[in-house]
Amino acid sequence: MKMISRFFKDESGATAIEYGLIAALIAVVIIGAVTALGTELSGNFAAITAAI
Repeated sequence: MKMISRFFKDESGATAIEYGLIAALIAVVIIGAVTALGTELSGNFAAITAAI
């Protein structure tokens, strides 16, 4: 019983999981920004190519 109680009170893995979630969220934001920026740049290069 004491071992089970100690298991539920142990929070050592919680910090690693939180850092993992934060890193995943940052990665999703970066991927979204790069995708949007890439689409915009592609349109700009197409306009420059058409102008030339």
